[in-house]
Amino acid sequence: MAGASLVALRAPMAARVVELAAREGERVREAQALVVVDAMKMEHVIAAPCAGRVRGLRVAEGDQVAEGQPLLWIEPGEAATSTDATAGTPKPVGVRPDLQRVLDRHARLLDEVRPEAVARRRARGQRTARENVADLCDAGSFVEYGALAVAAQRSRRSLDDLIANTPADGMITGIGSVNGAFFDAQRARTVVLAYDATVLAGTQGMRNHAKTDRLLEIAFAERLPLVLFAEGGGGRPGDVDVPVVAGLHLRTFASFARLSGRAPVIGIVSGRCFAGNAALLGCCDVIIATRDANIGMGGPAMIEGGGLGVFRPEEIGPSVMQSANGVVDVLVDDEAAAVAVAKRYLSMFQGRVAQWRSPDALALRDVVPENRLRAYDTREAMRGLVDDDSVIELRADFGAGIHTALARVEGQPIGLVANNPLHLAGAIDADAADKLARFLQLCDAHGLPIVSLIDTPGFMVGPDIEARAQVRHASRLFVVGAALRVPFFAVVLRKGYGLGAMAMAAGGFHSPNFTVAWPTGEFGAMGLEGAVRLGYRKELEAVPEGAEREALFERLVARHYERGEAMNMAEALEIDAVIDPAQTRDWVAKGLASARPGGGRLAGEQVRFIDPW
Repeated sequence: MAGASLVALRAPMAARVVELAAREGERVREAQALVVVDAMKMEHVIAAPCAGRVRGLRVAEGDQVAEGQPLLWIEPGEAATSTDATAGTPKPVGVRPDLQRVLDRHARLLDEVRPEAVARRRARGQRTARENVADLCDAGSFVEYGALAVAAQRSRRSLDDLIANTPADGMITGIGSVNGAFFDAQRARTVVLAYDATVLAGTQGMRNHAKTDRLLEIAFAERLPLVLFAEGGGGRPGDVDVPVVAGLHLRTFASFARLSGRAPVIGIVSGRCFAGNAALLGCCDVIIATRDANIGMGGPAMIEGGGLGVFRPEEIGPSVMQSANGVVDVLVDDEAAAVAVAKRYLSMFQGRVAQWRSPDALALRDVVPENRLRAYDTREAMRGLVDDDSVIELRADFGAGIHTALARVEGQPIGLVANNPLHLAGAIDADAADKLARFLQLCDAHGLPIVSLIDTPGFMVGPDIEARAQVRHASRLFVVGAALRVPFFAVVLRKGYGLGAMAMAAGGFHSPNFTVAWPTGEFGAMGLEGAVRLGYRKELEAVPEGAEREALFERLVARHYERGEAMNMAEALEIDAVIDPAQTRDWVAKGLASARPGGGRLAGEQVRFIDPW
């Protein structure tokens, strides 16, 4: 039987024969399954090494065989036909029962199987969490993690109940591509966390905390941007399957906070966002809220439980109020608009774009009025400097003395700031200082160059402002400015006075990569009028009150203006140039091109500082 013409089929290991798929004399094909053996509770299929006929079958089902033991021999020859080896014919491709169970379970996650919950969202003018995720991510790109989780309540509810009513434990987590049409796959990768308010009011359960922690680990390790849809009611007390007392050992909040400055973190909220959900939202770089949103560190139940009164959810932290106080960065009408802003905002940290349109540079010549006392809107200068339709203004309703925005110049993302002469004549008060300081930190953390448009009489002064700790708020700008590692460019549009102007220039006019002025620039250690009243008090008091004194005052102001006008500053090398306003965009573009990537003033240094406020 061991002749040279026969090929032995041998046991690959010590095992037990559990199935024989061939009979003595049967013709078989190459690779056809002939014997199945069991070893270490794992079944192994032994296939025919060649086509031919079975000869000398030596084993039966149930036999124990040794490694290398012949099981049968094959006499090489023609392969089996379809009629005499039907057992080896490939099975039609289909869905096996185990796969079908998985598909059925995933189908129960879809909005289509929960029409009542969807209808309630529609009635409130809101979208579902899955619709928001689908709108954010490029089509077909989202990979969901932890989809089969249910609430940790098996000890009090049936599994069917939990599958039906707590899909994904009320939170969608995964990784998708955002803006993939404009950026490569790596830069488009984005972590997405979306609380589902139709499931247990979007509360934070033990399982969705675990899901969150898993994605936060990935985001931190790979420095991936993250988008959080934060709607929900905070901690969930009903998850009894997990043996906890207070749950204060959770890693979620610390892990989420660790992402700050490591990767862009965007928060979106519509509807109600309270307690733990609000705490995560507040850790985001930017918060985009719909007008119907309510945001608070405690919801109605927590407030009432603390003996602080009974309030409706709509009375707690309405988004209009939170926009005015600086909690909300961008206020929009609905979730579709929120997602659109989030995608635009994220694109600023994904890189340069190839397509852009230039504004009319000549229009900048007319931004500043010829009347040096006339107020104007510096947003005109901002829009005239950067690519068309590229401005994303942040905290527009807070700190009115400063405009802060993300924008592009020739496709390159930048941070853009400007004083606002329409508010306190451009003086920097406490809110404006805080707004600017945080924006500078945002740009520095994520490597965006900064362009500062200066028109300020200085820091706001007076008893009222000092009662708001103005010293601390104002000084923040010097500490933050000194720690900046990104390129910084300063353009003085008109007033460049005192400490406020220096703060707008990252600490002083020689701190930026360049400091230039428009012909309308005027400079001094303090506002010209104030300087004259203070420095020439005796001379003014020596002149009779009335027209004569006023005329002297105007002559002294004019003298100071002439001395502090832009060209004199350039002659003294206190600024780098006086330029045609129409050249501003070209100056900035050339400055950006010449700035070495990652080569800011403190490049490579580990910067630590104590925030004065």
